[in-house]
Amino acid sequence: MQDHQHVPIDIQTSKLLDWLVDRRHCNLKWQSLVLTIREKINAAIQDMPESEEIAQLLSGSYIHYFHCLRIVDLLKGTEASTKNIFGRYSSQRMKASEEEGQGGAAEMREQFYHSCKQYGITGDNVRRELLALVKELPSQLAEIGARARSLGEAIDLYQACVGFVCESPEEQVLPMLRFVQKRGNSTVYEWRTGTEPSVVERPHLEEPPEQVEEDAIDWGDFGVEVASEGTDPAQPAGIDWGISLESDSKEAGGDGIDWGDDAAALQITVVEAGTEAPEGVARGSDALTLLEYPETRNQFIDELMELEIFLSQRAVEMSEEADILSVSQFQLAPAILQGQTKAKMETLVSVLQDLIGRLTSLRMQHLFMILASPRYVDRVTEFLQQKLKQSQLLALKKELMVQKQQEALQEQAALEPKLDLLLEKTKELQKLIEADISKRYNGRPVNLMGTSL
Repeated sequence: MQDHQHVPIDIQTSKLLDWLVDRRHCNLKWQSLVLTIREKINAAIQDMPESEEIAQLLSGSYIHYFHCLRIVDLLKGTEASTKNIFGRYSSQRMKASEEEGQGGAAEMREQFYHSCKQYGITGDNVRRELLALVKELPSQLAEIGARARSLGEAIDLYQACVGFVCESPEEQVLPMLRFVQKRGNSTVYEWRTGTEPSVVERPHLEEPPEQVEEDAIDWGDFGVEVASEGTDPAQPAGIDWGISLESDSKEAGGDGIDWGDDAAALQITVVEAGTEAPEGVARGSDALTLLEYPETRNQFIDELMELEIFLSQRAVEMSEEADILSVSQFQLAPAILQGQTKAKMETLVSVLQDLIGRLTSLRMQHLFMILASPRYVDRVTEFLQQKLKQSQLLALKKELMVQKQQEALQEQAALEPKLDLLLEKTKELQKLIEADISKRYNGRPVNLMGTSL
C-alpha cells in the first residue's frame, strides 16, 4: 500500500481535459462557465490593492486555474512559433522571397544588357543609340562592299566552272556580286544605268528631340521635302513618283469629284521610279546604295550564298581522292579549275561566310528594318525597355520583402517578452495543477506529460 502511494500519476497534457471530466474533477459543461468566471475576474481586479505581488500576477492574462486548457491549447498552438522557430522560418521565407526578387531583377537586367549588346548599344538611351547606329550603317555597308573586292578569284572560278560544265562561256554569272566586287557599294542609280550619278539626293533621317510627346519620334520628312510658307504646294517635293496632276482652273462645285467631260484634264502617268529626276541625279530609291535597297541587297546575299555553296561543294569533291570520275571530268577543264586546292576553297568559303554573317546578323536585320520603317525603332525601344521595367519592378518587390522582413522582426521582438511571460505563467499553472490533483489522490506525485516548457 505504501508503494502504491508513491506510484506517480502520469497524465498526457492532450488528455488532461478528458481525464478531469472522466473523474468528475471538471464539469462537462465547464466551457459555459468560463465567460462568467472571466467577467467576475475582470470586475474583481478593478479594486485590487496596490501590491507588487498582485501586480505581477495581473501582468499576465492567464492567471487562473480554470484557464488551464486554454493555456495548454495556446502552448500547443505556439510551440511552432517559439523564439527560434518563429525567427528562423519566417526569416527564411522572407530571405527566399528577397533572393527570388533579387535574382529575377538581375536576370531581367542581364537580358536587357545582353539584348543591347546584340544591337551594339550600351542601353543608356536606347532610341538615340539605335538612331546613331542607323547613321553609321552606310559606312558599315561600304566596308562590306570593300571586302567583296577580294572575291574576284572566287567569281572567276565559278564563271569558269559554269562555262566548262554548261558549255555556255558567254553567260555571265553573279552579276550583282561581280558589280559590287568591281565598284563597291555604289548607288542603285549606277547599277541601273551603268553611269555614276553627278548628284546624289539621299533621304535625310532626322534625330528626334529629347522630349517627344507621348513617346513619339519626330522623324521629320523622310525623303520628302515639305513646302514652306510662301511656296507653291503644287510643286513636287522630295521624291518625284512620276504622278502629274493637272486640274482645271475652275473649282468643282460641291464636295464630289466631277468626272464629266473634264476628266481628260486629269492625267496620271506611272513610270519607273527615278526616271523623272534630271539626268545624272540619283533621287529616291536610286540614291540608296545597293546594300541599303532591299531588292538589290537580297540579290547580293543570294549570290553570296550561291557562290558559297559552289565553293563548299568543290572543297568536298577535292577531299575525295578516290573519286576517279570527278578527276577525269576536270582533265580538260580550264587551268583555273585544275590549279585549285582544298585549302584554298576553304579559305574562300570562310570569307563568304563572314560576309553573309555580317549582312544577316540580328543586329543588321533590325537596322535594316529601322532604315526601311523609322517607326520600327519605337518597337525595338519598347521591347528593350520592357525588360528593364521588369527588372525595376522585381527590385521594388525585393525592397518590399525587406520591409516586410523588418516588420516581422519588429513584431517578433515585441512578442518575445510576452511569450517569456506566458511560459513563466504556464509553468506556474502546471505546478498548481499537479499539486491540486496530487491532493485529490492522497499526495501521490502527479506529472503532466507532453509539455516542453
